[in-house]
Amino acid sequence: MTAIEFISGRRLPAARVLFSALGLGIGALMLLPIYYLLLRAFQADLPTVWALLTRPRTGQLLINTFLLTACVLALCTVLALPLAWLVSRTDLPGRRIINVLAVLPLAVPGYVMAYALIGLSGNYGFLNQVFGVTIPRMQGLWGASLALSLYCFPYLYLNLRAAFAGLDQGLEESARALGCGPKEVFARVTLPHLLPALMAGWLVIGLYVIGDFGAVALMRYEAFSFVIYQQYTAAFDRLYASWLALILIAIALSVVWWESRLREGASYARTGSGSGTGSKRLALGWGGKVAGWSFSGVAVLASLGLPVAVLSFWMTRSPIGPVLKPLFDSFMQSLSVAVPSAILAALMALPVAVLAVRYPSRLSTLINRLAFVGYAIPALAFALAFVFFSLQGARWLYQTHTLLITVYALSFLALAIGPIRSAFYQTRPSIEESARALGHGPLSVFWRVTLPSIRPGVVAGMVLV
Repeated sequence: MTAIEFISGRRLPAARVLFSALGLGIGALMLLPIYYLLLRAFQADLPTVWALLTRPRTGQLLINTFLLTACVLALCTVLALPLAWLVSRTDLPGRRIINVLAVLPLAVPGYVMAYALIGLSGNYGFLNQVFGVTIPRMQGLWGASLALSLYCFPYLYLNLRAAFAGLDQGLEESARALGCGPKEVFARVTLPHLLPALMAGWLVIGLYVIGDFGAVALMRYEAFSFVIYQQYTAAFDRLYASWLALILIAIALSVVWWESRLREGASYARTGSGSGTGSKRLALGWGGKVAGWSFSGVAVLASLGLPVAVLSFWMTRSPIGPVLKPLFDSFMQSLSVAVPSAILAALMALPVAVLAVRYPSRLSTLINRLAFVGYAIPALAFALAFVFFSLQGARWLYQTHTLLITVYALSFLALAIGPIRSAFYQTRPSIEESARALGHGPLSVFWRVTLPSIRPGVVAGMVLV
């Protein structure tokens, strides 16, 4: 009898035991940074801790972080939802190109987007140098919100596109047959079935925003992550930095709890065979096509064209030859870490998503929340924690690619969980039950039936990482 079976007091299916064991291992790894921060934070006595937590600056940082997160979520939704609908549900010409271009901003990190916006504005910016037009220098809340939104909206777009692909269009066609107009069909049928993807995207973006440092630092906006980095790097008050990081983790846990409460008891699986790949797309008139092209063009130009144009302009102001080889070497090194990290993150996300959707329990809820919390832990604290524990108990891992890839996969695990979990929600459990009735075991059903059904979600998760 396994430990999990012993705790539950009854014999569990082999698949559930396996996924639970894997999930517990992932959750234990996620606890290491939290344990490290607790070690640092409780080096002070209670009066000192209370004085740190009740500083006026702590409350202001909390307000600043919430404002930034709300603005970014709103802007990302405005960009991602229409784009996903245009690409997945309409006959808009060029939608395949738009689909590719809408994902490419993920290659432009948030801090690079912030740098491009700064280089665009001001008296010496790109617009003034090329067109003689001066716009106010972008900084503060709105500058950070715009930079992070232009970088983060593909996270939500990929979730929504995968959800649109898995949505049974027969439901929409039935609603139209009952006399519902396009707007009513979208509001009453389509949107409710997109909620898992929306919430998964919002969760990932929200956790990214509260943990981001680069964009907020360049935009001179004081949020938790910016101040934590300042305190750690300056070694001015690492105790305060540890407590700020713990507050950030508490916020992340609250966000994950809120998202899981919204998902509780919901079911979004197909009820029929669906309309398949030959589904009829909404025919847009010339006015609709022009509007679709215009919206897509603005989104792509702002998120992709803007940084490319601004950075290219400033690159031409200095010799480029000496930096080409180091740039290529850096790209190849990044690729050697990014690809295995994405694969490992997707593999780690599978048991977490299976437990959350197919075997919901207190244990699966805990594992799911821990997996998402890792994304909100400041990168510096996350890295220091694993360096600390590798030096203490696994010196052979210290300064190796294996440790780096593992830490990356754990840190970005939340990105892979969202689309994979959404794909599970849209996979009919009855198909798996039919396979079991034909004599297949749980693991065989997962490999032969479930995994092919959730492949779009797995691919989307890897791309996000």
